[in-house]
Amino acid sequence: MSFTRVWVSCAVLLASTALQHQAFAAPASRPAPPPAKPVTETHFGTKITDPYRYMEDEKDASVVDWMKAEGRYSRAFLDALPGHADMLSRLSAFTGSFDFVNSIQQAGGRTFYEERSPGADNFDLLVRNPDGTTKKLVDVAALRAANGGKAMALNYFQPSQDGSKVAVGLSEGGSENAKLTVIDVATGKTIAGPIERAQFGANNWTPDGTKMFVHIFQELAPGASSINKYKNSRTYVWDLQNPPVPVLGKGVGTLAFTEDEFPLIATTPGSDLALAISANGVQNEIALWTAPLSDALKPNVAWKPLAARSDDVTNAAISGNRIYLLSHKDAPTFQVLSMEAGQHISDAKVIVPAQPGRLIESISAAADGLYVRARRGVYSELFKVPLDGGPEQALPLPFKGSISELFADPREPGAIIQVEGWTTPPTTLAFAPSTGQFTDLKLGMTPAGFDPKQFRIEDLTAKAADGTAIPLSYLTAAGGTHPRPLLLWAYGSYGISQFPGFGSRVNMTLREGIDYAVCHVRGGGELGETWRLGGKDANKPNTWLDLIACAEDVIARGYTTKSMLFIGGGSAGGITMGRAMESRPDLFAGVFDLVPSANPLRMEFSLSGPANIPEFGSIKTEQGFKNLLAMDSIYHLKPGTHYPPIMITTGLNDPRVSSWEPAKLTASLLASGTKNPVLLRVDEDAGHGIGSTKTQSDELYADILTFIKWRLAQNGGVASAK
Repeated sequence: MSFTRVWVSCAVLLASTALQHQAFAAPASRPAPPPAKPVTETHFGTKITDPYRYMEDEKDASVVDWMKAEGRYSRAFLDALPGHADMLSRLSAFTGSFDFVNSIQQAGGRTFYEERSPGADNFDLLVRNPDGTTKKLVDVAALRAANGGKAMALNYFQPSQDGSKVAVGLSEGGSENAKLTVIDVATGKTIAGPIERAQFGANNWTPDGTKMFVHIFQELAPGASSINKYKNSRTYVWDLQNPPVPVLGKGVGTLAFTEDEFPLIATTPGSDLALAISANGVQNEIALWTAPLSDALKPNVAWKPLAARSDDVTNAAISGNRIYLLSHKDAPTFQVLSMEAGQHISDAKVIVPAQPGRLIESISAAADGLYVRARRGVYSELFKVPLDGGPEQALPLPFKGSISELFADPREPGAIIQVEGWTTPPTTLAFAPSTGQFTDLKLGMTPAGFDPKQFRIEDLTAKAADGTAIPLSYLTAAGGTHPRPLLLWAYGSYGISQFPGFGSRVNMTLREGIDYAVCHVRGGGELGETWRLGGKDANKPNTWLDLIACAEDVIARGYTTKSMLFIGGGSAGGITMGRAMESRPDLFAGVFDLVPSANPLRMEFSLSGPANIPEFGSIKTEQGFKNLLAMDSIYHLKPGTHYPPIMITTGLNDPRVSSWEPAKLTASLLASGTKNPVLLRVDEDAGHGIGSTKTQSDELYADILTFIKWRLAQNGGVASAK
């Protein structure tokens, strides 16, 4: 069942004498600052003046021209930094030496997966046949070449239940505007599609592979505001030959949906049961109904209620006619419920109870049992329970790390996992219940000579302002001396967790003598629902205060200093970056604010704003306005304050954080009078980063590392050699 809710050598001297004395010539001039055109509004007795409201007009060519000009200035600034070209070359070579695999699925004896092979710029879709042979089903490089070289990305895929066909979603320029096509696996030829506006891949096959349930967004009328793009979506039945027919959504079928809800239909191999799902934008909790799969193909089906959104269900799995639900109702670390088809959640029994200190993340049903992915702290555990309930069977992992993927087929025994660590590349393993052992599927490749033991991982805690212990993951050179330069990362929204995961660019950071750390701030989901709510709504200030606490902690430990400490985060993590920087401008040597949500007061009037109201609230309510005001980076800038050097990024095709938010933040910082550099890095052929090519990601990270080195050279900061 698939549905979507809509992340070798020792360290070297960082700043050598040659680097510190190498000349840096900033570009002679930057574009003229944009004019202020103040708009003043009063919300619940508070006056808000917005000097750059006009930037929100997507039809204002002058704003786009200014952003592009700022982007060219920033590009020239970054290119002129000492060692930039060499850094990009070395980073590209290192990241290109790995063979990465993800999104593993099995069907009909075949294994489907995405792979970015060494030296490749994109992830392609491959299939491994039962005889061990492999075939590339989607070659993104070839598609790009046929499309004038324009950046393209494989956004999702879904094989039919017998593995004979696969549905794929492809988009251009980081836009995530995926078009859906169907490929015959045996021949590799496209046999159906494209279907437009099938963006998030919430598609499911019927058992015979002749039809699909496809979630499609509405086609906007000419001149309509883009804010309506994600409204009034529907699920359709598509027979691969004729136009899709709507069966679920606002104005279709027997269930009532609001314009902002996403109506989905999910199927499960081996089951004649269908689930109707209401996904309320970014909200984790879903509403569910059931019906016979044969009835779900028609719009007049009598869906039977299974769970309301207030039942706090976030995940579901099916085996035959048995339904399993993951819920945090009266269970902040989550519990697993079980019931028969036709029953309501009120009839469910608990088969995996919640435990303090153990966070249940996801469930997946196989023929031999229900596989459960859980956490203690930030590290994964895997266990299995009988399908009808019973004792838990622990399945020890090969190393201390994170299960980034879990796949099981209700028709087959066993499960596939992908496990990785902060410095350990992903390994794909198949668990066989007949032997009780994991087998390496030999997918992906780590370059010869790569040694994770050259780095040390410390699991620390920092004390927040209110006394709460904040988990802090710290990566440094094994045997290295301190203080050292540090890049401290944080996020803190939607209950999304920053669990141990291997990143080749993070490992390049360590190889450059720069430590890396993650502050697991409240608002994320690391410690369960209580942790998420501790950084949400009126509690949102805890998110950036937790980051400040982590920063002060590592300084107090002697691990780094203010002149060597950099913070980074993106998207909703931009709230964390902006407010931490404004609260403590003295604390950081630099800030990386990537595709940031910088203007929450105006977020709901952006493309994806309505879908984010469940997470951040609305200015239409007094408490919502107060919450949004507290987290708005632009509103809290103070004229005359010298903020740390900051690099802000945007992709002009970003569907998640509209480019006007980073643009308004840049304009506001320039107007504040801060003396330190303010850069707006603009990628005109990218979006939110999802779907960016390896080259685009390498270029961004090379800019980050070179910026750190330049700033350290200014401050006299030198990393310890190892």
